[in-house]
Amino acid sequence: MKMKTNKITLTTRILLFVGAILIAVAIYQPIWRIELEAPQYPEGLMMQIYAHKLGGDVEIINGLNHYIGMATLHTENFFEFKILPYIFWGFVGLLALAGIIGNKKFFYASFILLVVFGIVSMIDFWRWEYDYGHNLDPNAAIQVPGQSYQPPLIGYKVLLNFGAYSVPDIGGLMIVGAGLLMSIGMVIETNLIQRLKKRKKNKIVPTALFMVFILSSCGTKGPEPIALHKDNCEFCKMTIADGRFGAEIITNKRRVYKFDDISCLIKYQKENPNTVFSAWYVHDYTASNQLIDATMAFYVQSENLRSPMRGDVAAFADKSKAEIVAVENQTQILDWGRITAEF
Repeated sequence: MKMKTNKITLTTRILLFVGAILIAVAIYQPIWRIELEAPQYPEGLMMQIYAHKLGGDVEIINGLNHYIGMATLHTENFFEFKILPYIFWGFVGLLALAGIIGNKKFFYASFILLVVFGIVSMIDFWRWEYDYGHNLDPNAAIQVPGQSYQPPLIGYKVLLNFGAYSVPDIGGLMIVGAGLLMSIGMVIETNLIQRLKKRKKNKIVPTALFMVFILSSCGTKGPEPIALHKDNCEFCKMTIADGRFGAEIITNKRRVYKFDDISCLIKYQKENPNTVFSAWYVHDYTASNQLIDATMAFYVQSENLRSPMRGDVAAFADKSKAEIVAVENQTQILDWGRITAEF
């Protein structure tokens, strides 16, 4: 009969030590950043949040905030900057001590504390954003009734003519990495994989894997349905009305741009060479208002198709359907590379 041990494995100890190093380095790196983009600032503005201070274009942002009635941002106004470095160093010591002692209960307690700290931190950050975005000076030079300026907790949001993008910076990613390493340790120490294998698929219950999901839930954004007769084309500014020729592009910052014609998408991309795009979608010509992966689609170009901005390109998810249209129009099927070279 095997005796149960209260000691964690050598692998988990190593993960804890690496996690402690990551948090220690994160103390001196920006944890979060908020980027602002607008026509008058082509290179964008960025505010970085460290454990002990604010960095980046804070003074310029404060000048803009003054016009819309938001309070100016100063490091000394945040009590969090006074205590965060000590909290982070506390976690560095806690993880290192958990690795040295090797006690399972101590390890479990350390993991729970880190998860709780992460949740509380995000709640506090949201509260801070809400306060600054809603408590506005009634005598501000620019006032828009009903308008608030709360940045997104994470992701992208439009605020007047500014696009605000909020994401973890390198320090924040290091802290998330430390949490993921501890999550892996939890899986190892609880024999979670072996337990899950013994359960029937419809009876699997979320345990430590749920924590892994929470800590690593920044996935790739999928296509956003185009609202016909409501959304406008980012390139030609026309209202998108035809569900056969629409298109959509997503940047690496998860910002979505919509177009009424595939040619508009391609021209927009070529006019913005400094923007990093991560996904391309087009309407399936044979399916009403349904987006498909542009890089995997089959294309037919013919003047007879008469798309809204006369790019005259139709996309198909099914090659056989594309072949029928190509034969009818006495042309050939093209791929994404050929289409992007046409405009």
